[in-house]
Amino acid sequence: MANEYKKTTNLPQTGFPMRASLAQNEPKRLKEWYDNDVYAQLLKKNEGHDKFVLHDGPPYANGPIHLGHAQNKISKDIINRFWAMQGYQTPYVPGWDCHGQPIEHKVEQMLGTEKFNQLPTEKIRELCRKMAVEQVDTQRQGFKRLGVLAEWDNPYLTYVNDYDATDVEIFKAIFDNGAIYRGRKPVHWCTHCHTALAEAEIEYGDEVSPSIYVRFVLTSTPAGLENYAGKTDVVIWTTTPWTMPADTGVILGPDFDYVAVVHDGRAEIMADALKERVCEIAGWDCEVALGADGQPWHATGAELAENTYEQPIFPEFQGRFITADYVSLDDGTGIVHTAPGHGVDDYNAGCKWGLELVMPVDDDGRFYVGDTIGTGGPWSGMDVNEANPKIIEWLREKGTLVAHVDINHSYPHCWRCKEPVIFRATSQWFVSMDKPLADGQSLRQKATDELSRVDFYPAHAVKRIGSMVEGRPDWCISRQRNWGVPIPAYTCQDCGETVMNDDTLDAVIKLFREKGSDAWFTDEPSSYLGDACTCPKCGGHNLKANKDILDVWWDSGVSHTAVCKHRGYLKFPADMYLEGSDQHRGWFMSSLMTSVAAYGVAPYRSVVSQGFTLDGQGRKMSKSLGNVIDPNAECDSRGADVMRLWVSSVDTSTDVPCDDAILGHVGEAYRKIRNTLRFLLGEIEGQFDPATDAVALDELLPYDRLTLARMCEVHSVVTEAYRGYRFNVVYRNLYDYVTELSNGYLNATKDRVYCGQKDGTDRRSALTVWAQILSMLVHDLQPILCFTCDEVMAFLPESMRDGQKYAALLDWYQAPWTPEECKDELAAYAELSVARDAFTKAFEEAKAAGVVTEKTSQGAKAALVLPHEAYALLAGESAVDLSEVFVCSEVSVSEGEELSCSVAPADGQKCPRCWNYRTLGADGLCCRCHDAVAAVSAE
Repeated sequence: MANEYKKTTNLPQTGFPMRASLAQNEPKRLKEWYDNDVYAQLLKKNEGHDKFVLHDGPPYANGPIHLGHAQNKISKDIINRFWAMQGYQTPYVPGWDCHGQPIEHKVEQMLGTEKFNQLPTEKIRELCRKMAVEQVDTQRQGFKRLGVLAEWDNPYLTYVNDYDATDVEIFKAIFDNGAIYRGRKPVHWCTHCHTALAEAEIEYGDEVSPSIYVRFVLTSTPAGLENYAGKTDVVIWTTTPWTMPADTGVILGPDFDYVAVVHDGRAEIMADALKERVCEIAGWDCEVALGADGQPWHATGAELAENTYEQPIFPEFQGRFITADYVSLDDGTGIVHTAPGHGVDDYNAGCKWGLELVMPVDDDGRFYVGDTIGTGGPWSGMDVNEANPKIIEWLREKGTLVAHVDINHSYPHCWRCKEPVIFRATSQWFVSMDKPLADGQSLRQKATDELSRVDFYPAHAVKRIGSMVEGRPDWCISRQRNWGVPIPAYTCQDCGETVMNDDTLDAVIKLFREKGSDAWFTDEPSSYLGDACTCPKCGGHNLKANKDILDVWWDSGVSHTAVCKHRGYLKFPADMYLEGSDQHRGWFMSSLMTSVAAYGVAPYRSVVSQGFTLDGQGRKMSKSLGNVIDPNAECDSRGADVMRLWVSSVDTSTDVPCDDAILGHVGEAYRKIRNTLRFLLGEIEGQFDPATDAVALDELLPYDRLTLARMCEVHSVVTEAYRGYRFNVVYRNLYDYVTELSNGYLNATKDRVYCGQKDGTDRRSALTVWAQILSMLVHDLQPILCFTCDEVMAFLPESMRDGQKYAALLDWYQAPWTPEECKDELAAYAELSVARDAFTKAFEEAKAAGVVTEKTSQGAKAALVLPHEAYALLAGESAVDLSEVFVCSEVSVSEGEELSCSVAPADGQKCPRCWNYRTLGADGLCCRCHDAVAAVSAE
C-alpha cells in the first residue's frame, strides 16, 4: 500500500503485545488476582445461585507437584471456571492427604531406623506432621502457579482435629450399621513396612517363583483304590513352597475327574486332564492305576473329599481333602495344597470345610521357632523367601518332590516400598462387604445400586469400579503404623476383652475434636472416657488404648463428611469427583464405601476418570529415564497457559503422552490463538465499540451473516463439549476454527475493514462479526487460557467485558442464534467453503501453468460453476460477494451439474491503496478507495 494512502486506512493498532512473555507476566497477574481476591469475587458474583461442587481428591503431601498433578488440578479448574460462567456458584476447597506410611518412612530415613524406633509415638507423629505441613505448602504454590482458583488459605488437611474426629464419626456410623468387625483372616502383609495393606495399596509386577509338584502320603484309602492301601499319594502343585509349614488341606475341583498314575508301585492321584503333562514334567510313565474292579480307576473331586494325608512337614498332623470352584485345570495337577492362613480364597474354603487356620510366620516375615505345626520347624527363624529353596531341597531329600519348575508370573507388591508382599492371617479390623446391614442389604449390594445412579465420564468407567465392587473382599481398615488416626478400640487389661461401644466412640469423637488424635497416645483412657471406661465383660475399669491406626484410604475416603458436610457452603453429595483411573480402587472406592455404609448414598453425583501422563514414547515418567516433565519448570519457561492448553488438547480419559516436542507443538498452537486475538483487537480496540457502532444482525452483509452462523455453530459444539468434560473436543474445535478464520473470513474481510470507509456500513458489518468472534473466543477460551483471556480484558471495549475487570468473572457467551435457527446459513457456509477450496486449487494450477503471473489471488478472476443445490444457496438476491471470499478481482457464477472453477488474469488495474484490480478513476483509485479518501479528507 502506497505510503501516501496509509493515513487514510484503518490499520490495526492495539496495545495487546504479540509476545506473550507468559513466564514473566503470569506471576504478576496471579499476584493481582490474589491481592484482589478474584476467587471470592467469583463466589460473590454467583451468590444465591445453584452450586456446583467439585470435591477435590486430596493428593498425598509428598514432594513437589508432577505432571499428573498438573493435569488433575488444571482439569478441575477448567470445569469450575466453565460452570461459574454458567452462573453456578463454584466453591472449591483443595485438600491434602497428610497421614500414612510414606511420610512416616521419610522420617524414619531422616532419623535412622534405630533412633526412630527409640522415639515415643507422639514424637514421631510431631515430626510427621511437620513434614506434611512443609510438603503441603510446596504443592500449594505449584498449584496456584497453574492459575487454579481455589480456597487456598483454608484447605482441608486430614490431620486437623475436626478431620480426626470425623474419621471416628464415620467409623461409629458404620459400626452401628453392623458392617465393622474384628477378625483373624489373611491380608496382604508387607514384611518391610510391618503393616497390613488394602487391595488399593497393592501393585502387581512380574516375579520369578518356584512352582513345585509334591506328593503327600495319604492316611486314608479312596474308595476303589484298596489295592494301593498304604501306597497312595496325592500330587499337589504350588508356587509358594514357604507356605508348606501352614498346610492343613488340599483342594480339588468338585466336578473334575481324577485318576491315579502308577509310579514305583504307588498310586499318584492327579487330574485326568493334566496327567500327560504332569508325567512329562516328572519324567514318569503315564500308566493309569486300575481300581478294585479291574477298570481304570477314577473319581470326582466331590467323591474324594474328606480323605486324609500326612502334613508334608509335620506328619503327626493330618490334612484333609476339600473342594472349591476356583481350582483350575490351566496349570499344575488340578490339586493345590491350601494354607488357610496365607490366602483369601484358601481361607474362605477352609472356613467352609472347617480346616484349622495355622500361622507360623511373624510380622517380619520369619517363621516362629519350634518343631510342631504352627512354627517353622526345620526353618525356624528364617525369612520365608530365604526358606523357599531350602524347603524345596528338603522335600527333594525326603523323596516327596516330584518336580520343580520356575515360572514368571504377576505378583503383588507394596505400592510404597515396592517389595513383594505375603498373605498372612492376623487379627485386623474389617468392613464387611456381604453382612446384611440395618436395612437388610449388604454393603456390596447397596454400593452397586448406588453406582447405577452416578454419571461416569467416560461412561464405560462405571464397569471398572462396578467390577471391583463386585469382586472385592472385605476391606481391611487397620494398619500397624504411628502416623494416622487410631482405630478407637480398647483392651481390658483385666480380662483381655476388646472394648468398643457408642459411649466410648462418642467420647473419642469429643476428645479428637478438642485435642486431636495425638491425645490417643498421651492421655489415659480414664481421663476422657468417664463412666464409659468400663469393660462390659468383667466390669473392670483398666482399659488400654490399642495401637492400630486406620487405613489411609479411610482417612481420605471420609472427606465427603469432613469437608462437604462440615463446611456449610458446600453440599453433600458432591456434584463431581475427578481423579486418575487408579482411584477406582482408591479414593473413588473408599469414598463410596464409607458414604454408602454410613448414609446409604454415594458421595458423588458424577465421576470423571482420567488416564496417566506418559512420556512421548508412552513410557512412565521417571527420573532415572530422564523423561520427567516438571510443571514448575514449564511455567518458568513456556508459561502456565501452555500447560493448560496441553491439558485441553489431549483426551484425558486415556493415558496421555507429553514431552518437550509435544509441548513445543502446543506452544505453536498457543501463538496462533494469541495472534488471532491480537488481530481482532487491532481493529476493535479504540476503533469499534459494538454498543454504538455495530449494525443490526438482520442488516449484516451476506458473507458476515453466514460467518456469524458458523461461529454460533462452533460455540454450540464447544459448549456441549465443556458440558461433557471433553476438553480435547473444545480445543480441537476452537483451534480448527481459529485456523479456519485465519485462512478464510478474517483474511478475506481485512480488505473491507482496512480500506473501507471508517464509518461505512460495509466495514461496520464486518466488525460487528469480528467483535462477536472475539467475544466468543475470549469467553470460550477463558476456562483454559485463563491468563491470556484475562490479559485481553484490558483491551476490550467496556461493552464487551460483561461489566467485569477479570476474565474469570465473565458470564458464558450467549450466541445470537442457535444452530437450528441458522440452518440455511450453515448449509450455505458449507457450500461456500467447498467453492473456495475449488478456487484455491484452480488458482495454484493457473500460477503453475503461467496463466496468471501475479503471486497474490487479487490479480486473478474466476469463472465458477456451481451444482444446483450450491447455486440456490450462494446465488440470487442475497448472494455472497464471492470475489471477497476468494480474495480475487471478480467471480462470474453459473449453474451446472458439477462444481468447477477456472482462473484467468484479472481485468482492470491494481489500485495503489487497496491493491485490488479494478477500473480506476481519474485520481488513480478504485471507486471504493476514492470514497474512503474523500470521507477522510472531509473530516
